[in-house]
Amino acid sequence: MFSRLINLIKSWFGFGLDKLENPDILLDQAKREMHEMHSRNRERAVAAITQKNNLQSMVDELEKQISNLQAKAEFALKKGERDLAMQLLTEKQTIESSLGSTKDALTNAIETSEQVKEHIKREEEMIRRKTVEALQLKAQWKSAQIQNEMEKALGAMGQFEQAETSFGRAKEKITQTHHESRARAELGKGRVETRLAGLEDIERSAAAEAELAELELKLGLSSAPLPQQTATASVQTDVERQLAELEAKLGTGGGSGSTSGSN
Repeated sequence: MFSRLINLIKSWFGFGLDKLENPDILLDQAKREMHEMHSRNRERAVAAITQKNNLQSMVDELEKQISNLQAKAEFALKKGERDLAMQLLTEKQTIESSLGSTKDALTNAIETSEQVKEHIKREEEMIRRKTVEALQLKAQWKSAQIQNEMEKALGAMGQFEQAETSFGRAKEKITQTHHESRARAELGKGRVETRLAGLEDIERSAAAEAELAELELKLGLSSAPLPQQTATASVQTDVERQLAELEAKLGTGGGSGSTSGSN
């Protein structure tokens, strides 16, 4: 029974550890049952050896009786009491017959008791071996449990690394998209459509200013400007700016203007 249980437990290590039965509990139960069976067998051995000892006592007692009857028969013959001697010898023969069967039983009892003692000895040796084997199996079971927990921990760490990798990919994607957006914006600044849109905004603003001036004039909120004078002043200002730039380039300063004044 114990061997069958041990083989069952060993099979667990080959086909998986997640079983409903707990090997620790089963090993302790098997060990307890084994000790109980051994205890009962020891009691049976004690009973067998006791019977052998009882038979030995009976043989010794019968042999003693036979010896006494023999001595009494001899003494009766010496006294001339032949009938008494005959009676004693007859009783002696009866006891000798009983002694023979008792000796046969004793021989069998001795053989049986020796076998029982040998069996008890083998059982005790087996208990010692199985106790050591049970400890080894428990150690293997604990080791397997620890290994499973470690594998689970490593698996969880792997999931964290996967999450970190996903985080990195997301960060890289966001950065790439941001750079692409900036590139598109930078490229859009130089596009003709963009520049034209800017000019259109300026034109709309100028048109709005002109319409506002016309409305103010209509409502009498301002006097009419002199278009020709304004345009002339604007042109004159631009000419003076260009003349100043040319004088600075030639290093003449205001020389030409002085000459013109003296003429």
